[in-house]
Amino acid sequence: MTYQELKKSAESVYSGAKTEVLALDGSAYKLFDKNFPPHYIFQEAMFQSLAAEAGLNVPKMHGVIKADNRFAAVSDYIEGFTVEQLLEENPAKQDYYLDLLAEAQLSINSVYIEGLPLLRDKMTEDIEALDIDEVKKYELLTRLASMPQHKKLCHGNFGGDNVIIDGLDKPFTVDWSSACVGNSGADAATAYLKLSFVSTETAERYLTLFCQKSGSQLSYLREWIPLAAACGLKYKNIAGRERDLLLSWLDVG
Repeated sequence: MTYQELKKSAESVYSGAKTEVLALDGSAYKLFDKNFPPHYIFQEAMFQSLAAEAGLNVPKMHGVIKADNRFAAVSDYIEGFTVEQLLEENPAKQDYYLDLLAEAQLSINSVYIEGLPLLRDKMTEDIEALDIDEVKKYELLTRLASMPQHKKLCHGNFGGDNVIIDGLDKPFTVDWSSACVGNSGADAATAYLKLSFVSTETAERYLTLFCQKSGSQLSYLREWIPLAAACGLKYKNIAGRERDLLLSWLDVG
């Protein structure tokens, strides 16, 4: 099937700067920009397959195809809405959807998958690449080095935008390109920052809820927020108010 044939037949689900998602006959086609490095595409498909094999709620991966000059990762299509969308459309059910989000994160962090990249290595690389004051960069790297090293599966870009709730209120986590092994505090901090783009109150409620469910200390999870903010700056689609917010969180205090 050519790209144009796929576009003509499928329903558009998502469109971003480097990827778009189309739905056709029960399958989701995540199409990547023609200049996207192929090994990253196959790596993401592998990470998602490994997460499914570990028993997590993720769309079953069927493989990677090529439509003209673009690669597409093909998986089951989960019909539903992201937690981010549901929070916006149903503010009265905020606690319910935050609970589903927290349960999804706890489920991910409860398993270990051998052979994945190390969270600390990925975060170190992201921070070192930042164009920021060298003193602040040193402070961030020092804090990262001091954080406990765990061996938990981490999504790497966890948040309400990457958890889809289906018609049975079952959460499915998507976008496994940044999966790694490390400390679950990083996932909690990333979810916090993404929620804070819309509402600081909602973000605080999530962090408090996650602490209650995981037994983590709130003060400890806050120590991850500057580190998660620094790593969030690597995404080129982060701009304007969102970028300013991440920059404001870089002070390790």
